[in-house]
Amino acid sequence: MAATGLSGLLDKLNDSHNLLEKINKGLNAYLEKKRLFFPRFFFLSNDEMLEILSETKDPTRVQPHLKKLFEGIAKLDFDAKVDIHAMMSSEGEKIKFIRSISTSETKGAVEKWLIQVEDVMLKSVKQVIEQSYVAYPNEYRSEWVTNWPGQVVLCVSQIYWTREVQEALLTGVKGLSYVYSDKICLINLRFFFSLENILQNLKHN
Repeated sequence: MAATGLSGLLDKLNDSHNLLEKINKGLNAYLEKKRLFFPRFFFLSNDEMLEILSETKDPTRVQPHLKKLFEGIAKLDFDAKVDIHAMMSSEGEKIKFIRSISTSETKGAVEKWLIQVEDVMLKSVKQVIEQSYVAYPNEYRSEWVTNWPGQVVLCVSQIYWTREVQEALLTGVKGLSYVYSDKICLINLRFFFSLENILQNLKHN
């Protein structure tokens, strides 16, 4: 307690407090600048951002925070040069990028290569959906479902469903009746094949 009586201690504490306020204000301004450049950073706390930005030489340090930045992405596929080639979901589904992303070219600017991830991610998903759409009529349903990521299967299935219903609407009541009876039968078959695949996977596991 004797230290509290030292001459000038209060002034030093006030100066230290003011200096700390300036540092904190500067840090918040720095993080805000990063967030404005890459808006998905708003999903992260200051501590999480500092963890990423303080380890710019190791891009893989972003991995634990990917789920907050990109819904559905649990992991990025880095090679030995720390280039990114694919993204993976929590379920283990993998989508290859249409082009690799070099993290070294951004010279430590994490937000710059994350913007590239965002852009390439959208284009890669679009490409996979297009490929799945083309493959749909040429593959057995049971095989097609297992050949593509789950969300792609749902998307393409809905595209074909919508197209078939639209075509039926143009033919009137008879067309709708046919589609209804045909689809009920098809849905039952698809359910049977899906159930069969699930049971086979359970046996293997």
